Amino acid sequence: MTFNSTILIHPGLGNSGPAHWQSLWEKQFNLVRIEQQDWDTPVCSDWIETLNSYVQQHDPKNVILVGHSLACTTIAYWAQQYNVNIKGALLVAPSDTEAGTYPQGTTGFTPVPSLKLPFKSIVVASSNDYYVTTERARFFADSWGSELINIGDAGHINLAAGYGEWPKGLELLQQLDN
Repeated sequence: MTFNSTILIHPGLGNSGPAHWQSLWEKQFNLVRIEQQDWDTPVCSDWIETLNSYVQQHDPKNVILVGHSLACTTIAYWAQQYNVNIKGALLVAPSDTEAGTYPQGTTGFTPVPSLKLPFKSIVVASSNDYYVTTERARFFADSWGSELINIGDAGHINLAAGYGEWPKGLELLQQLDN
């Protein structure tokens, strides 16, 4: 499988381990991982600046962002601040940073932005994600102008939920790449 676009992988809080679908895609398809300075106690403004610096290293109109968890919120904040029209974004398991279930230690990621993104996007959610309710995932997708795909009982769509290899996710990424 080859991609026409520049694919930037953006993990969430704690980064994505070597067996996480994001890491597998990065290795298998030679994708670019956005490397944040602090994965464990992130500051939103720092993450936004780092994300922007990666996007600006490429032709933004040819960039697709693949965000997981907290990265989805980061991408929404980045879009709010910079309004860059990239090719698209695959936003997987967006975390609700306003929920009581969200881990402590992040700074500046609330409230979750509720603006229409200036690019095509797909939100992939689960019906039993500990970090976001189905209703909030739908609210985020609607607010962001994203297509919402609920993949059922899939937890946080990470390795702990059984998502190492994730062929369906690759199919969604290919939809954005066309």
